[in-house]
Amino acid sequence: MNFFLQHSELRDIHEKVANGLRIAEADAVRLFQSKDVNALGAIANLACQRKNQNRASYIVNRYINYSNYCILSCQFCAFARKKRDADGFQHTVEEIVQKAREALSIGITELHIVGGLHPSLPFRYYTDMLKALKSLDARLQLKCFTAIEILHLAWLAKKSVKETLLELRAAGLNSLTGGGAEIFRKEVRSAIAKGKESAEEYLDVHRTWHRMGERSTCTMLYGHVESLEDRVDHLRHLRELQDETRGFSGFVPLPYQPENNKIPVNTPPTGFDALRTIAVSRIYLDNFDHITAYWIGLGLKLAQVALSYGADDLHGTIVEEKIFHMAGAKSPELQTEAEMIKAIREVGRVPVQRNTFYEPIKVWETPAAAATESNPSRSPVLEANLATA
Repeated sequence: MNFFLQHSELRDIHEKVANGLRIAEADAVRLFQSKDVNALGAIANLACQRKNQNRASYIVNRYINYSNYCILSCQFCAFARKKRDADGFQHTVEEIVQKAREALSIGITELHIVGGLHPSLPFRYYTDMLKALKSLDARLQLKCFTAIEILHLAWLAKKSVKETLLELRAAGLNSLTGGGAEIFRKEVRSAIAKGKESAEEYLDVHRTWHRMGERSTCTMLYGHVESLEDRVDHLRHLRELQDETRGFSGFVPLPYQPENNKIPVNTPPTGFDALRTIAVSRIYLDNFDHITAYWIGLGLKLAQVALSYGADDLHGTIVEEKIFHMAGAKSPELQTEAEMIKAIREVGRVPVQRNTFYEPIKVWETPAAAATESNPSRSPVLEANLATA
């Protein structure tokens, strides 16, 4: 046991984790309440290394938002627009295919596609989009749509959620995104996203997808009007569904961005809050293999630190991100693969390029090996900068 834990009030929780025991909700609340971030990080790091050894991953991907027109008016959202708004946008399938074609040329393996609940696009638009993208390269993994989008598409198609998911899968859908979870507690959800799907509906969409033999990610938006107990309640729901289906490939905590929305937040998430949230998530979600430090919301430097606080993934290269940046995020909209590899190596981890399901594509064991081994998915940016990684 290290120095921080020998003298910490969290010793008993460390012993549970060290012995492979599940912590309770009350333990998770204690972890959130603790100011001993070093002990918290040590426990989370133990849990992380037990699952992932000394590896940390990233994905070479691209974000595409097909439209920001939305029939909802969630209080926290700075992305959505109405048809009357001058800065609303909507891409044709051909425009999306062109963005994807350009991204494939730099080695992406995944497209991450979400948008608003468009008031008039037909269901066929979405299936045509998936089919057109899959026709570019059958190996391209399409991670698309949040749970609320699936409910909207089911309404458009006049079909059940399962029937809708079956049709989308047949068109090329590989994975659901985890967005839209926000905070599950009804009172909080009503305060920040009135009119959006309920927690039960969110979970049921993912449950249905998992029962089809498919996988998805999940999220939690933290640092607005919720309490620490609300966060633990949210994690409990995710852990319970994961016990039931084992269908979540990873969990992505999302720090709230306070600008350009209707929710007054005096103290947005701090670096301390981000690190403890990632750490508690890693410790509590013992049936999840992967916890992502979302560098778009954290900044790459803090995401890098989070690799020592329970996270084992930095997410992706992204290329173009709108949702967080329209809410005030100051991070870049992309990272090169070389920068991701460098950030992982600097904290003593072995970089791993992963796919949509967190499965390894390439393990960069050493700088020398990375410079000499063949990798067909390597991007031109990495080729040019690998020597400095």
